Amino acid sequence: MALTARFNPLRLLRTPAWPDQAPTWADAKPAVIDAALRRAEARPSGNWFVLGASSELRPGRALGRGVAGIELVVWRDSEGAPHVGPGACPHLGAPLCDAAVTEGRLLCRWHGLSLDGAGRPGWRPWPAHDDGVLIWVRLDEIGGQDSLPAPVLTTRPPAESSVSAVMTMIGRCEPADVVANRLDPWHGSWFHPYSFANLRVVSAPGLDCADAEDRFVVQVAYRVGGPLGVPVTAEFSCPEPRTVVMTIVDGDGAGSVVETHATPLGPGRDGIHRTAVVEATVAHSDRPGFTVARALAPALRPLMRRAAARLWRDDLAYAERRYTQRTSRPS
Repeated sequence: MALTARFNPLRLLRTPAWPDQAPTWADAKPAVIDAALRRAEARPSGNWFVLGASSELRPGRALGRGVAGIELVVWRDSEGAPHVGPGACPHLGAPLCDAAVTEGRLLCRWHGLSLDGAGRPGWRPWPAHDDGVLIWVRLDEIGGQDSLPAPVLTTRPPAESSVSAVMTMIGRCEPADVVANRLDPWHGSWFHPYSFANLRVVSAPGLDCADAEDRFVVQVAYRVGGPLGVPVTAEFSCPEPRTVVMTIVDGDGAGSVVETHATPLGPGRDGIHRTAVVEATVAHSDRPGFTVARALAPALRPLMRRAAARLWRDDLAYAERRYTQRTSRPS
């Protein structure tokens, strides 16, 4: 039996019909979720914001991004280091996301102004960080906290023995609404029955708890197809205000993480705030067959992104509903 489990983590799931599940509403106390959110918001971020996947930022290419209404351009220098600068050319305001990248320098297509990571008067880049999976920028003017030299990162499995994929979606809400969604694990089997089964919240933090206890522990089976699934135990915690990390702590894939990062984009023309949900899945397994999965990583990544996007199509509806309800309440 142990040998079978080592090579095949799939189990036949015995699950009730969807309407026959045990209700979770009595356990999903709003006060518990709100308290966990407040504790997350009080943690230091060092004013770092996630911009997107490291793999998106290819040499010789500039990308346009935005954080809290600030237009940004992102590129790599000739050594491969990331840089983030203002998105408008300091000459006549051309969009630098359309700039050429030549020998690690931005070359504006309107008049040929050359810019690099050192900046120039009136155009100063911000600190940038590439953690191997994600690109970050430090914006002290909007972060509102003491700056840190690098982002607050979670523990990930080693890159050489894992497969990572990053998915980005944009919702009409604020980061707090995204984080609150992830701090409600009780909705998993009800709202996502196509992905989760037999979900049970083993423990939840109290209204006032120490950092070491500030986590949700969940037992759940990830559905693979039909009646088959993979049972695991996972923890949800917030290392900083705009990040929720799900870590598999027991079962197949122990050590794997799903990092959900919420980056504020600012209000749209309709006045409604937008938030980019950037979710990084870093999968790992000690199973011998996982070496094959790593070899097939280019084919697996689109599937991993698709699975994350399916969940977030639903969860953004949840986050957007929360945003609408709290912003429409009388002050």
